[in-house]
Amino acid sequence: MKYLIILLFVGLVSNAQMQKESLNLMPWPQNIVLKEGNFALTKNFKVNISGNPNPRIFAGVTRFLRRLDGRTGLFFEQGFITKLNEFPNAELQINCTKSGKIGLYEDESYVVEITANQIKINATSDLGALHGLESLLQMLQNNSTSYYFPNAQIFDFPRFTWRGLMIDAARHFQPVDVIKRNLDGLAAMKMNVFHWHLVDDQGWRIEMKKHPKLTELASDGQYYTQQEIKDIVKYADERGILIVPEIDVPGHGSAILTAYPEIGSKFISLKTDFEKKNQGAAIVNYGIERNAGVFSPTLDPSNPKTYQLLSEFFDEVCPLFPGAYFHIGGDENEGKDWDENPKIQQFKKAHGLTTNHELQTYFTMQLVPMLKKHGKQLMGWEEIMTKNMSKDAIIHSWKGVNEGVLPGKSLVDAVKNGYKTVLSNGFYIDLMYPVASHYLTDPMPQNADLSAEEKARILGGEATMWTELASSTTLDSRIWPRTAAIAERLWSAEDIKHVANMRKRLENVSFRLEELGLTHIRNKEVILRNIANNQNTASLADFSNVCEPLKGYSRNKGGTEYQMYSPLTLFADACTPDATDALVFNNAVDAYLTNKTPENKAKVVVFFNKWISVNKDLKTLSANAPLVQSILPLAQKLNNASVALLLVLDNKSTLQKEELKKIVEQCNTKEHADVELAVYESLLKLI
Repeated sequence: MKYLIILLFVGLVSNAQMQKESLNLMPWPQNIVLKEGNFALTKNFKVNISGNPNPRIFAGVTRFLRRLDGRTGLFFEQGFITKLNEFPNAELQINCTKSGKIGLYEDESYVVEITANQIKINATSDLGALHGLESLLQMLQNNSTSYYFPNAQIFDFPRFTWRGLMIDAARHFQPVDVIKRNLDGLAAMKMNVFHWHLVDDQGWRIEMKKHPKLTELASDGQYYTQQEIKDIVKYADERGILIVPEIDVPGHGSAILTAYPEIGSKFISLKTDFEKKNQGAAIVNYGIERNAGVFSPTLDPSNPKTYQLLSEFFDEVCPLFPGAYFHIGGDENEGKDWDENPKIQQFKKAHGLTTNHELQTYFTMQLVPMLKKHGKQLMGWEEIMTKNMSKDAIIHSWKGVNEGVLPGKSLVDAVKNGYKTVLSNGFYIDLMYPVASHYLTDPMPQNADLSAEEKARILGGEATMWTELASSTTLDSRIWPRTAAIAERLWSAEDIKHVANMRKRLENVSFRLEELGLTHIRNKEVILRNIANNQNTASLADFSNVCEPLKGYSRNKGGTEYQMYSPLTLFADACTPDATDALVFNNAVDAYLTNKTPENKAKVVVFFNKWISVNKDLKTLSANAPLVQSILPLAQKLNNASVALLLVLDNKSTLQKEELKKIVEQCNTKEHADVELAVYESLLKLI
């Protein structure tokens, strides 16, 4: 009898495990226990809130109800939640012990308990309760006629306290609605930091009432009013998100110096007596940068007016952002203008500064009290870290192999030198790398010998979205859904890293993010219609599903140079990492090579026939769609490989292996339309 009970228990656990694997939760909770039975949803479903939460919970629960009602179409009777204990007998009971504070180290844990008759969410703060509501939404299941939540207990809390996304609004300005819908995406994925990159060479994006020249001369009229910023800060607060603004100094200074050239470092030799008597005539004229890259315009650290103006800028900007952190950039200062300026060189000697790095540290240290005056802690990219940098600064680690640095080295150096740090290396989503590369990057170094105190200084990580090649139309598709996988890395247990399972869940999560207004799926068709000249886009869509944008920053090298006003409406802009058909094709090839059954062969063959047909259809489409012309050579190369490999699979090929390889190698090109064929490696396997 005892063994029978054990066997029955094992059977229940196995059944629960199978159900658990079918769930599409992301980030995956720290602990979830599935039980028998479920909670059936009806139109009478109501929510009650108790405890001592922040008022943000009322709007949060209302949004939850609307999203749940939108998914189920049940027409819930409850509309807006406005007060505590409004429905004491409600099916969903939410209890929060205290009002959550927006910032780091706040208790974001929650417990969800689903039984047949009632659902309970208990959390220390309303921030945890909001996370619990997101998990509950993801638990929703259905059969052919109804919706329900499986009975379960979820015990959950984040692994890291800093789980962020940076959006660069300087290179390509991102309108308010774009920022807001991405804040909704962050909240859905339990992320809690929005790093807003607002100033760079390509523009100043903050309304300045005391220094209007910054927007008059250096924004192209594209900036956020102070009221819009306050509105976005409030929007983020209601979703439990901290906003960290960034004004990048002393490098990346083109926009600031366009308005205030007198604080620039560029040196002009004064040759004539007139020039020497009228030095004002020798001030350099700077301009907003229109290209991508790293440029020399840099603020002058020897000029007292530099610090006067920056202090005044911070006095106006800091009050707009109630959070405790302010990012001052500090990256990629070439120091070229400093090296060529005799006055700055003399300043270095007078202050005992032997290198430009030490000079930049001097500059950065002048900003610390300016920010501290407003209750802000300084944060900067890893270049600000030197032996003399304040230990109160947060070091933002971004360099890796592409910059000649071992992955994670700067992060380890930071914590060993006593700094708190945030990791972005490995999370640069603008590089168009596949989701797995981000998912398997961990802020906690695996092979570093760190003490518990040093590990505690690793705050977390941040997905980083630079926008040299992203417009408001394409931005969402560059952020989502990969950022959801990064959110899981920053929230879930360290051992949650099964890539295939992540991909399965991510597909569902991606679709659900659309209900928040995110456009990462729908805008693809907008771009394809433009390319097709409003003809049928089916062949373009099929081809885009095996193509990916060039990775790294290679799209902007050689050939066409993208300016900040260049079109981002082309085929590469419709393509995304992790091309869907390429992933399926790779699995089909692996299955066939493992077991060459007729069924497995058929799964490979169907793709070859599809791509042969696509090539033909694209040629027809191009007759009245000039934008299709650039992809025709690549489609033809895929067609040629498909024809050749079909003959191989049918044992009808007369080609030698080297001849076949040459045909397939033609698919390994980056010369067409700023994309690459994501199926090349799989094609190679078949030779």
